[in-house]
Amino acid sequence: MGRAAREARARNADELSDTRSAYGRNNAAYTPRTTRRRRTGVIVAVIVAILVVVGAGAAFAYFSGISDRLRSGVDEGLQNALVRTDMSNSPFYVLLLGTDKSADRDTSDELDGVYRSDSMILARIDPVNNKASLVSIPRDTLVDLGSNGYQKVNAAYAFGGPSLAVKAVSDLADVDISHYAEIDFDGFAAIVDSLGGIEVDVPVDIDDWEAGGALNAGLQTLNGEQALILCRTRSTYVDTSTAPDLMRAANQRVVLSAIAHKLLESDIATIAKTVNAVADYVTTDLALNDVIGIAQSMQGISTENDIYTASFPTDSAYIANGNAYVDAYSNEVIETVSPQIDEGYYLIPDEREWKKMKERMEQGLPPSEGTIVDEATGTVIATAGADAKDLSEKNCTISVKNGTGRDGLAASAATSLNGAGFRNVETGEAAAGYEYPETLVIYDDSAQKREADLIVDALGQGRAMRNDGSYLFDADFLVIIGDDWKADARS
Repeated sequence: MGRAAREARARNADELSDTRSAYGRNNAAYTPRTTRRRRTGVIVAVIVAILVVVGAGAAFAYFSGISDRLRSGVDEGLQNALVRTDMSNSPFYVLLLGTDKSADRDTSDELDGVYRSDSMILARIDPVNNKASLVSIPRDTLVDLGSNGYQKVNAAYAFGGPSLAVKAVSDLADVDISHYAEIDFDGFAAIVDSLGGIEVDVPVDIDDWEAGGALNAGLQTLNGEQALILCRTRSTYVDTSTAPDLMRAANQRVVLSAIAHKLLESDIATIAKTVNAVADYVTTDLALNDVIGIAQSMQGISTENDIYTASFPTDSAYIANGNAYVDAYSNEVIETVSPQIDEGYYLIPDEREWKKMKERMEQGLPPSEGTIVDEATGTVIATAGADAKDLSEKNCTISVKNGTGRDGLAASAATSLNGAGFRNVETGEAAAGYEYPETLVIYDDSAQKREADLIVDALGQGRAMRNDGSYLFDADFLVIIGDDWKADARS
């Protein structure tokens, strides 16, 4: 073996060694799994085989070539906007950005070379605990773009490219963003096609030629073009009570979860084929060894239980003359804003609610307290994992009020709740002067329905009911012990 080949092998071995150590394999907080260790062994074996068959120099050139293609669009501005973190022992944020660029549009005068961020998702990746959260940033969210003034967040990419997009989302979410990945229409379709399609339950019939075509509702395998239709459709939802952009973002997260599921269960050849197929459509600061390292550490993840989805919380408002109104026809001022903001509809960030969501993620919980499904269309707006009930049982607050006048019933109910895993329970007497014929578990938000039913199960009696405005309480749930209460219901 010549000197050049030996040096190439040494460089490549160092790169692979860095990959293994950087993503939790030697991390004290990391608990290995048998399946992940076996898959890692296969990855290493394949790489060694490539080195032997092709030669160290050629293999190094192959790996470097893919990395160069992935990072070809990364400039100094983007590098400076990203905040590096140690991915071996702490979670990190990635901005995933989809643009409306495609080969057809690139050769036409439709957009004059100026492309928009069609989708923005802030992903929080925890490779040590095998958790991931995908939070969509609604494109009409109002942000301050500095010298470019107050704008909708999707304008950041058009004004300042990836670096301004990263800064805008980082400031909005108050988090450091460590990595960036951008893909266009063609690349998105190529990912799905290279995986042999993805299985998705399309919530409604789609007939939207602005999005690219039509789809039937139901569980099916989508190719790249069909997946893109589902991700792009807006007009399908114009007659629903939920904002079309919110529904579209929800569909995008469903498709991303399906891609992750298919990719993480694929063999090494398919993963390599996928990365190679999309490298020319992707702009990212991540090198090939970074991608391999993240994939290694996340294999074995349950896409149903460990990948959570949500949308950044906002309130819709019409802004004019420095005031934010409920809508264009209202005189009710929500808040005073900068008079420099152009008149029109915007989404105002709900900073208080986002703080709660961020705190939940930092505790290893889903950003949303429960899975939320739009009742009219069946579109999944947020997912909290199939095991979310076990997480929420330990964190929600419950106020139990005795409305019967019989002593000890609230304490008895609290004992039943504690035994079922509910720890934050307070007791007291219901307001005097009212009759409470029925035991009720009352909740405010539709996302809490599932957990309210769990409380009913823990009590062994009662009925879950959404608050109609008649009940005032500070806890997450109010339990009223009514005259129908049976003390021995759990025996």
